Amino acid sequence: MSARSWLALLAAAGMAVATVSSHAADAATVDAAKPADDTPPPVKNLKPLWELGLGASGIRLPDYRGSGVSHNYLLPLPYVIYRGTWLRSDRDGTRAMLFDSPRVKLDVSFGAAAPSRGDNPDREGMPDLPGNVEVGPSLNITLDQEVRKRWTLDLRLPLRSAVTLESSPRYGGATFSPNLNLDLKDPAHGWNIGFLTGPLFANRRYHEQYYQVDAAYARPDRPAYRARGGYAGWQTIASTSKRFGHTWFGAFARLENLNGAVYADSPMVKRNSALTVGFGVSWVLATSETMVESRY
Repeated sequence: MSARSWLALLAAAGMAVATVSSHAADAATVDAAKPADDTPPPVKNLKPLWELGLGASGIRLPDYRGSGVSHNYLLPLPYVIYRGTWLRSDRDGTRAMLFDSPRVKLDVSFGAAAPSRGDNPDREGMPDLPGNVEVGPSLNITLDQEVRKRWTLDLRLPLRSAVTLESSPRYGGATFSPNLNLDLKDPAHGWNIGFLTGPLFANRRYHEQYYQVDAAYARPDRPAYRARGGYAGWQTIASTSKRFGHTWFGAFARLENLNGAVYADSPMVKRNSALTVGFGVSWVLATSETMVESRY
């Protein structure tokens, strides 16, 4: 596996573990000046500006959505938390904040897809699938939340473009995955729990790399097929995470259903549903001496 492919797989595993866990850390640098009057200052939730660590993750991934072949991977998992004003990396992933208000946030979000191995019999004689990275804006709207933010319900609207990770990178299509995201903070002894559900959409360029069969690669059990853009299935994700001192643990399960997808009749689709599971353990090795105030 090439270095670029390994990087894509690592990104896919790391982002999958963090996809639905709790809250974005919206923070500002603390002003330590004493107030002019004698009113006691409010209690502030102070956390380090940044935290760095390293661990390992295990994940079972299908070669692509609908593939009949899955593989197990054990990968290094970096732990990076940055509670900046416009750039943040936390349980919601890494993103650049473009607009932030109490109810509406616009940020730049990222995603990744793992490469396929050459041992998939369904793709025998066909080119290997490179990994890709996805980047684009995401509009996040808070629909409801508990007054102390112990739970939050968001509507998230990420629109991303994919770029392949290979020696000559190319445009890999676009995806749109609107979803409802419910975060539960500390429902039981410090655990954070998240649930996400919603449809998937992608354009023809994105689908053709996985589901199209050109005439040159057609055979009796794999007829030629032309991919289309549109509805790509439904996904539901559950995740949990907890910090134990200097140790972080996270796990997730993702269920995908392809019934009604525009590519469901492709000869490359061998399963109409798939379960992806993964976990990660990281040890926090260094933290910033600068403290910032976090809402959560």
